[in-house]
Amino acid sequence: MAAPLMPKATAVWLVENTSLTFEQIADFCQLHPLEIQAIADGEVANQMLGLDPVANGQTTAEEIERCQADPDARLKLSPQALPPQLVKHKGPRYTPVAKRQDKPDAIAFLLKSHPELSDTQISKLIGTTKPTIAAVRDRTHWNSPNIKPRHPVGLGLCTLDELDQAINRSRGRRPADPNELGDEEAERLES
Repeated sequence: MAAPLMPKATAVWLVENTSLTFEQIADFCQLHPLEIQAIADGEVANQMLGLDPVANGQTTAEEIERCQADPDARLKLSPQALPPQLVKHKGPRYTPVAKRQDKPDAIAFLLKSHPELSDTQISKLIGTTKPTIAAVRDRTHWNSPNIKPRHPVGLGLCTLDELDQAINRSRGRRPADPNELGDEEAERLES
């Protein structure tokens, strides 16, 4: 479960303005119950301004009332309080040092499994250079004996959506292969 924004300030507000138990507030704010008790006693965060979780959209007044009526109930964070997880990659991206040695493996996988992808697409997808792609393809890479084709999504170098989009774009550009088409479509293309 995710914690609310500014959990200590939220705990201060809940202690001052509700009759929730220390355990309920501690569970909601992901703090220790003794810390909540120290806030209530004025030993911790005595000058901290409380943050209203209802005004911030982190929970509702009905949810607070429900939990005040039942000491065993737990306060829940609103679904709209969690920001949507968006992954947008534009241009070159940083690859952690620990994953850099995985790039040749991902290149080998893409060259083997998706030969329709251009070097430019592979370069953008994985964040590598064209000379590296050529070296892996020609087996002139300095680490060629140790390269094992591994899926780039499993390695964390790109997302499945990015890979699918690149494959769909490359398949849309290439000319139709008569071997893959039905007999009627192949005849139509030949005439």
